[in-house]
Amino acid sequence: MSNAKTRQIRLVHFSDIHCGSQYFVPNLLERTLVEVNDLAPDAVVITGDLTNMGYRQEFREAREYLDRLDTENLVITPGNHDSRNVGYLHFERLFGERDSALYLDGVSLVGVDSSEPDLDHGHIGRHRYPWIDECFEQGEDDNLRIFALHHHLLPVPGTGRERNVVHDAGDVLEVLIRNRVRLVLSGHKHVPYVWRLEDMFVVNTGTISTLRLRGDTKPCYNVIDVEGGKVTITRHYPFRGSERIVEFDAGAARYTKHEYHIDRVVTDA
Repeated sequence: MSNAKTRQIRLVHFSDIHCGSQYFVPNLLERTLVEVNDLAPDAVVITGDLTNMGYRQEFREAREYLDRLDTENLVITPGNHDSRNVGYLHFERLFGERDSALYLDGVSLVGVDSSEPDLDHGHIGRHRYPWIDECFEQGEDDNLRIFALHHHLLPVPGTGRERNVVHDAGDVLEVLIRNRVRLVLSGHKHVPYVWRLEDMFVVNTGTISTLRLRGDTKPCYNVIDVEGGKVTITRHYPFRGSERIVEFDAGAARYTKHEYHIDRVVTDA
């Protein structure tokens, strides 16, 4: 990003709703939707597992909830739970293409379906690499480049034995670094975390509306603010405030990664 944009752009990223699960908590999702609308984001990114088993009624319930979002810009990718029981057909019918790109004034965002039918592991596939290249080439050269998918590209601490990292993660990471992607957004294991790899930040968010939580993690979502070549990412907890987790400049040469406080959540002024 040689010529930093000056207009502020706000994105919200959440994941793993799991409509239909016995652990699904409706008031957590309802609270999140209210908070997100109050934040007035330019776009909302949702990285999969809208449903628990990929059934039609679960997708319909998820669609009814997400219709409450007051934004015209939605990027939604399926998760492994959404691709169970041929659920990807319901996804396409209710949410559109499983791979998509969004271009804002200052941001190029590409979302890709990393799921495979009835399997928990992730895969992008060599056939998609040229398409990813083309999507990023279509955006302005100095845009902040963001990539979104459901599965992890890097293992996340506190998730137990890791078997679900994207199978072709090494090749995908090379594609993203070649395209000067600065931010990767993902979900899947319900554990929030931030990695820095070369000049790219890989930011995982947790679930927003289920009690399938590992250790001391809490339901949460992320807010990404982009202004004047600076990116600030804040983790928000429904009903419980927020905390800043990372800040970096457009080139990712300078950054600050804040300590993660599981039990002490401070609302930013």
